[in-house]
Amino acid sequence: MAGLDTSGSNPDVSLLFDINGLTEHSPSWCDQAVRFLGEYGLPVLAVLLVLWCWWGVRRRGTLDAAASSVAAVVWAPLAAALAVGVNIPIRGFVERPRPFVDHKGLEVLEPGKTDFSFVSDHSTLTMAIGVSLFLAHRKLGLVGIGLAVVEGFCRVLMGVHYPTDVVGGFALGTAVALLLSPLFTALFTPVLRAVGRGRAGRLVWAGGGTDGTEDERGAAGEREPREADGAVRPARAGEDRDLAA
Repeated sequence: MAGLDTSGSNPDVSLLFDINGLTEHSPSWCDQAVRFLGEYGLPVLAVLLVLWCWWGVRRRGTLDAAASSVAAVVWAPLAAALAVGVNIPIRGFVERPRPFVDHKGLEVLEPGKTDFSFVSDHSTLTMAIGVSLFLAHRKLGLVGIGLAVVEGFCRVLMGVHYPTDVVGGFALGTAVALLLSPLFTALFTPVLRAVGRGRAGRLVWAGGGTDGTEDERGAAGEREPREADGAVRPARAGEDRDLAA
C-alpha cells in the first residue's frame, strides 16, 4: 500500500521539521539525553511506574478493592504488549518510510532505523501503560500519560517519526487499554482475590495473609479475640454489652 503523504506541503512534515529543528541549537549532551530518554529511558520509567502503582494499590482498604485495582495494574503491561502486537500488521499495511528516508536535512539522533514509521511503537506502548494505570490510580495514571506525551515528542525530536506516527500510537494504545480493560478486569479480579486469601496474599493486598477471611475481618475492626495459644476466645457477656453500647 502507498505510504502516507510525505510531501513538503504536508503540515505533518512542517511540524516534523519545526520540532526536529530544535536540535540545531542544543548542545550535544542534550541531544544524547533526548536520544536515551526517547529510546530507552521513558519506557523504563513507565514500567517502574507500573511497579510503583502496584505497590500503592495493594494498600486499598479491602481485599475486593485491592484485587480489582491490582488487576487494572497488571493489565497495563499486557495492554502495552497487545497494542504493540496489533501495530505490527498496521505498520506492514501502511508501509510508511521513516522521515529521514524521504526528507533530507533532518538531524537524526537515532540512526540505523530500517523498519516502517507508522505507527510509533514507543508511543503506543507508553500510552497504553499510562491509560491503563489511570483506571487503577488517577494521579499515577496522569503521570504515565504525561510520560507518553514526552515520549512522543522525543520520537519526533529524534527525527525517527512523524507527528502523525505518534498520534496514531497514542490512539492505538488508548483504544486497546480502554476497550479490553473491563473484560480483563472481570476475568482476572476473582483470580487475584483468591491469591489474596492465600500464602502469596500480600502480592495483592497489603493486609493479606494465609487466612484472607480473618484478615478482612481484622481490616474492618472485627477480629475475634484470641487466647495466648492462638485459639479464639468467646466474648464474655460484659464485652457483648460493651459492643452493643
